[in-house]
Amino acid sequence: MTNAQIDIAIIGGGVSGVYTAWKLKEKYGDKKKIALFEGSGHIGGRLLSVRPPGIDNMVAELGGMRVLENVQERVMALIEELNKKLPEAEKISLFDFPVDEDQNIAYLRGIHLRLSDFVKDPAKVPYRLSKEEYGKGPGAIIVAAIEIVVPGIAEATDEERREMVKKATYEGVPLYQWGFWNLLYRVVSSEGYQFSLDAGGYDTTLVNWNAADAIPWFLSDFGITPRYMGFTNGFQQVPITLGKFFEELGGTISLNKKLERFEWKNGFFELIFNNETITAGQLILAMPRRSLELLAPQSPKLQEINSLINTVTGRPLFKLFTTYDEPWWRKIGGTPPIETGRTVTDIPVRQTYYWPKDDGNPPTEGKSMLLASYDDGNNTGFWDGLRPKRSLAWKLGRSKTIIDAFRGADDKLAIKTATGEYRLNQQWSDYVAPIRMVEEISRQLSQVHDIKATPEVKSAAFRDWGEDPFGGGWNSWNIGVKSWEVRDKIVHPITDCPLFICGEAYSDAQGWVEGALQTADIMLKRLLPEHKPLEYAFR
Repeated sequence: MTNAQIDIAIIGGGVSGVYTAWKLKEKYGDKKKIALFEGSGHIGGRLLSVRPPGIDNMVAELGGMRVLENVQERVMALIEELNKKLPEAEKISLFDFPVDEDQNIAYLRGIHLRLSDFVKDPAKVPYRLSKEEYGKGPGAIIVAAIEIVVPGIAEATDEERREMVKKATYEGVPLYQWGFWNLLYRVVSSEGYQFSLDAGGYDTTLVNWNAADAIPWFLSDFGITPRYMGFTNGFQQVPITLGKFFEELGGTISLNKKLERFEWKNGFFELIFNNETITAGQLILAMPRRSLELLAPQSPKLQEINSLINTVTGRPLFKLFTTYDEPWWRKIGGTPPIETGRTVTDIPVRQTYYWPKDDGNPPTEGKSMLLASYDDGNNTGFWDGLRPKRSLAWKLGRSKTIIDAFRGADDKLAIKTATGEYRLNQQWSDYVAPIRMVEEISRQLSQVHDIKATPEVKSAAFRDWGEDPFGGGWNSWNIGVKSWEVRDKIVHPITDCPLFICGEAYSDAQGWVEGALQTADIMLKRLLPEHKPLEYAFR
């Protein structure tokens, strides 16, 4: 494509990018030349699904791993739309994805509990909770606090909540000018807050981000009885399918194509990729904040909208998977045994998920896998001392940064491919973990599970989404920002320039594919007035 001219260039192969590409190609067909460029070697962005060596009935989700079926209308509508077009063997199938099971462990302040103890035996909980907080789980404490701030909001619909927080104030200050942490500290005890942070498993959900966005966001997950769903063939199947449909319509996808800079000249964009110039009539940047920041110094049009780009903050997220010869966690005691869901702790491992087979059932014997650590926020810094610098991965490529790679007994095994399986385009071995990281995770897992030592790790893979060009696993709105105004503005930020931006970062559902689809639909409505957004597709 050297010195080629196209009509629409889309930068970014995550869900918002390939969904947009597909919808535009459906509309224009051969009338417009549409091309998508992805800087990495895979389609999917922060969806990254890989099969572990020696285990042909499991898919590790190094990125996004689930959807909320009962609140995320867009992603569920998209899956239904895609399945109508896919052959039977390639349809996207889901399974129930349990999270908090009563028998699972909470290891907090050096005390071993079961999750059921939060409510059934609260005297064991090692926090000095207030009378109102005593006997509640971490989510219930925060929901009760939110109800104090905005009475009636927990029972409202998501759309109603969004309208309520726009108008709501606390102590005379609009909610969008409050930090969530600052606000919670007015209505929960310090111990109640710390317990909710530690036992909730996440560091970034309760930090100081825009309270007007944090409140409806939190309630969409914890203010209901959530039904999480996982993906039989991996979540990455969704963007891979979108990319496939786009190419079948005549669109082109170029991988390992990093956009270095762009300029708007004489009614066209000049895009520079490794000294190769491509001219485009319209430019769509399907990117998170950090990716936009990396482009901005050499791209004057992005510098013009710096204030919009800086309205969100990237939040680090880290995942480490380990495999074993058997599901040893079933044998540590307790009735019923630990099989599914997660354990939570306040030590750096933070969350451990007992990974299901690709039919959603827990393994009862044989090869098994843990999402050994699911970590976010500042806590991810613990693992920085056990891995190469984050900045090197984007500059050199991940395979050149891991010099002390862990090689387990299963790492030489071939991965079997079942008949009709939807093929993923990344390999577990591309994300091999360092030796010291695996040694440390084994030490912490034995501490959490109160055993002398965990069995031998057979293979291990990790992904740190704080690396460039992502700058985080998700993004959150900054304090003082009217997100509802920025969300609609940033999709077409400069009136007389055909530059468009979409992605999870500037949405109402940050951290979810739902948010990526929301901003893509808002943008597509500007480009195609007749476009029907996903949330209305099946009503």
